[in-house]
Amino acid sequence: MSSPAIQELVTLVESLPDTVQNQVIAHLRDYIADLQDEQRWNTAFNRTQSALVSAARQAKQQRAAGQATPIDYNPLQ
Repeated sequence: MSSPAIQELVTLVESLPDTVQNQVIAHLRDYIADLQDEQRWNTAFNRTQSALVSAARQAKQQRAAGQATPIDYNPLQ
């Protein structure tokens, strides 16, 4: 079952010449793939956010207690 928006999109695309239809479909595939990738990233980020917050709190506590070791950003110098 298609929504009215899908039907409208199909009608718009069908009114275009075949070569343009193919271009539109290629762009839509890329756009949808980008949306799906972003959705996967957001899901993964939301799953790990509490662990990231916990790690940040622990690091802050260790630093305040003098237990943190500074990072050597130039180990070869």
